[in-house]
Amino acid sequence: MPVIIAGVLNLTPDSFSDGGRYASVESAVAAGLAMAEAGADWIDVGGESTRPDASPVSESEEIRRVAPVIERLAQALGQRARVSIDTYKAGTARAALGAGATIVNDVSGGALDPGILEVAAKAGAAVILGHLRGQPATMMANVHFEDVVAEVIAELGERIAAARAAGCREIWADPGIGFGKTLEHNLRLLARLAELRDRLAVPIMVGVSRKRFIGDLTGQPVNQRGFGTAGAVAAAVLGGAAAVRVHDVREMRDVVKVAEAIASARLASYNDTPHA
Repeated sequence: MPVIIAGVLNLTPDSFSDGGRYASVESAVAAGLAMAEAGADWIDVGGESTRPDASPVSESEEIRRVAPVIERLAQALGQRARVSIDTYKAGTARAALGAGATIVNDVSGGALDPGILEVAAKAGAAVILGHLRGQPATMMANVHFEDVVAEVIAELGERIAAARAAGCREIWADPGIGFGKTLEHNLRLLARLAELRDRLAVPIMVGVSRKRFIGDLTGQPVNQRGFGTAGAVAAAVLGGAAAVRVHDVREMRDVVKVAEAIASARLASYNDTPHA
């Protein structure tokens, strides 16, 4: 299956990359439709920033931000692209699914509000279970792993089991790049992505777009991390990611196409080589 491109549509005034860019329902819907036209398979709509030190948003405010946009987007897109809701709150997920979303993308994997898994299951929605320890606002305090890959696999495995117990059928996992992890942790997870995929036995989504670790490596500010993001997206695809979550859909679509072709050629070369 081709790698899925999920376009990021933040409806927040304080997101780390594009906060406040879409001040009206009309501008947000237009942006989502433009992403689909550029090649996005999913439009991931969020109403609360999950960057470190971000202020929490009430459930009612989050719903106010996302529900009208999701309803308009879902109607306009039809079968061209799916709409996902980026939230860890069960009430927001319920409202978003009622408005037309078909995917719940929870950075905490259902740990912050366990009811979200039952909401997704009841609606027949897909769930993306992210890896996160604690709250988004404080996730960078006291970061510690003995073995980041082994611990992320174990903790995501627990979230996958919880989702299955709740009745979820379409389950994805996200290693949570940048969520409570240092530069070294992020690089190790990306380098061993195939291990996560094989051990968890569910498709993997990776979100690296414009993140701090890219700035740490390149020295570039948020709005100049496109090339760094391209490198990380290519690495994710070659590592076995089934979906990537990005801001710059048109540019990353080309990156994904090239990385997919290389991955396919690598597999074909391996299959053509005699093995003892």
